[in-house]
Amino acid sequence: MSVADLVKREGPWIKKIIADETWLCGERRGKPVDPKDKEVQDKVCDIIIEKSSDLRRLAERAD
Repeated sequence: MSVADLVKREGPWIKKIIADETWLCGERRGKPVDPKDKEVQDKVCDIIIEKSSDLRRLAERAD
């Protein structure tokens, strides 16, 4: 699978994570937050890395 295929397939999932984390951060702060806020971006990266790691472990067990 190419990187373009992966981005196309996972893009909606990543957009949902960004939207959810933007909303959650705004709730914590009590005011709207930009999706490019450092806290939001850091949390989104953490989630993607964690899920990627989980998927990698599953794939390795399937071999």
